[in-house]
Amino acid sequence: MSDAVLTLNAGSSSVKFALFALPANPRDVPQQARMTGRIDGIGAAGRPVRLTAEDAAGNRLEDIELPIEGSAELQHREALRRLAHWLHDCDAGLRITAVGHRVVHGGRQFSAPVLLDAQVIAALRDLVPLAPLHQPHNLAGIDAMARALPGVPQVACFDTAFHRTQPDLAQMFALPRHITAEGVLRYGFHGLSYEFIAEVLPQHLPTAQADGRVIVAHLGNGASMCGMVARRSQATSMGFTAVDGLMMGTRTGSLDPGVLLYLMEQHGMDAKALTHLLYSESGLLGVSGLSSDMRTLLASDSADAAQAVDLFCYRAVREIGSLAAALEGIDALVFTGGIGERAAAVRERICRPLGWLGLEFDPAANDAAAPCISTASSRVAVCVIPTNEEWVIARHTAELLS
Repeated sequence: MSDAVLTLNAGSSSVKFALFALPANPRDVPQQARMTGRIDGIGAAGRPVRLTAEDAAGNRLEDIELPIEGSAELQHREALRRLAHWLHDCDAGLRITAVGHRVVHGGRQFSAPVLLDAQVIAALRDLVPLAPLHQPHNLAGIDAMARALPGVPQVACFDTAFHRTQPDLAQMFALPRHITAEGVLRYGFHGLSYEFIAEVLPQHLPTAQADGRVIVAHLGNGASMCGMVARRSQATSMGFTAVDGLMMGTRTGSLDPGVLLYLMEQHGMDAKALTHLLYSESGLLGVSGLSSDMRTLLASDSADAAQAVDLFCYRAVREIGSLAAALEGIDALVFTGGIGERAAAVRERICRPLGWLGLEFDPAANDAAAPCISTASSRVAVCVIPTNEEWVIARHTAELLS
């Protein structure tokens, strides 16, 4: 048996996990996990809850249906319990000696990974109003692992932490100061993904470009962008919540607050109804009326599906222009996330209108899924870099505990 770090990303409808070998030097945690897996279908009507896992070579280790019923909250809790028992019983030759968690919100208190204890967990519960759709699930994962692995240290790694390097002006809303004093600020999210990209950029770009003005587009079911200088966050599209900024799978992105006032006054919608609309019924799903999955929309001959894709790309192009202004220029653009890494058609539709920035797009390289999809003469380098949030969590956990 060798020591391992378990990473856990507990979302509302799924739980992702990975096991990383723990070397003597925590800086040497390998980027390739020894095992990865997920539980899907939590709270999905008519769809079974399913646990799957595979080893580093892609061999399937498990694919089972979990007979879990009840409310989404009960299913979530039971799924985590089943996962803990499965990890304990599976013969992977690994002994879990630490657990690292993705925690969406660290507020203003937490700008770096932290060892979890009762006091820290209480502080994280106080942040639930800032991320009501994400933070409770992260905390449920922490509670489940504490019960399943008593005595094993746990570490929280925050999606908001990477953005704490932003200037104060970039974090402010034009609200009365007594409201901003409560913590109503632009926090930004997807920080673990951006941290990974910042770490590996020198492997993909010359030093001057890697440390220059870089815009990273994390495009997936959740989507955002981050403008970096010297590989540190300077501006980002998401704000107080993870519904701001870009259009997403089921989330609206930026929206005129007057629309919410209109829906409240004319349609009688309350906070619960608005939350469901903004987070679960909008974005690609709402505009297309078909699906939140970009693959489905690109393959469809529906005019509404085509318009949903066009709007997604248009909003991305506008956000790149905004971030380029904030950075006073752009030296490189990086695509990551499920859509950013795999949807060549989306990358092309975003890059084509950016010639005014000095970006020269290489369609052949893009179609071939090359790591660089700009021409040799392009003033702006365009890279496609797969993200690895789990490795960031594993390394932070190993370093903190060392």
